[in-house]
Amino acid sequence: MRLEGKTAVITGSSRSIGAAVAKRYAREGAKVVINYLDTPAFAEQVVHEIVSAGGQAFAVQADVSREEDVKRLVRETADRYGSLDILVNNAAVDPRKTWYEISVEEWDAIMGNNVRSQFLCAREAFPYMKAQRYGKIINVSSVTFFTGQKNFLHYVASKGAIIGFTRALAREVGEHGITVNCITPGAVLTETEYEKVSERTIRESGEMLAKAQCFARREIAADLEGAFVFLASHDSDFISGQTLNVDGGWMMH
Repeated sequence: MRLEGKTAVITGSSRSIGAAVAKRYAREGAKVVINYLDTPAFAEQVVHEIVSAGGQAFAVQADVSREEDVKRLVRETADRYGSLDILVNNAAVDPRKTWYEISVEEWDAIMGNNVRSQFLCAREAFPYMKAQRYGKIINVSSVTFFTGQKNFLHYVASKGAIIGFTRALAREVGEHGITVNCITPGAVLTETEYEKVSERTIRESGEMLAKAQCFARREIAADLEGAFVFLASHDSDFISGQTLNVDGGWMMH
């Protein structure tokens, strides 16, 4: 087990990519903290699955765009498990809207949820990682940084900011034995997509991606798990400030 004895906080992990990563980390031996905003039933289901399989996990409600909530999330993690070794900044929102119809309030909300949250979580995790001279921070951006994306201006801008944040933070914390890297998932088909768009849109997207990617199928959350394990493990101890694109060969850089 590649993460045995480590403690991992995964923000936004009650569903979709975050839940898949949390369950895989637990299978790799990590003690996992499931963070959620407003889906307690889903969070407790993830915890139940991990614990039933012999792993360790508990759930913490926190709005990670709020400073006091992040402080509480990290404090409860340290109180329960005594350390914080791995931080996955996954929480995000991705509304679709024509760019000139985006209000200032909507723009600020996206930046708060998607970017400020990563800064706050990294800042609160840092003292624990610094004290042990070891830590792994994994930020989640998006393939849309490489593609650009219509009706996604605020989202794409926030995901681009995360890549810059990753590079700059890696320079700041390397002397303390902490790595900071970024994953850009592709067009991942998760259960939440069915709540946002029609089945016809999902089908048409799948057909387009089958032609654009190296692999003629939609990406699923399980396709990302290995990359998250690698960047959380000792195998990546000399890698920092990097962006790993996991999208089935759609965009190449």
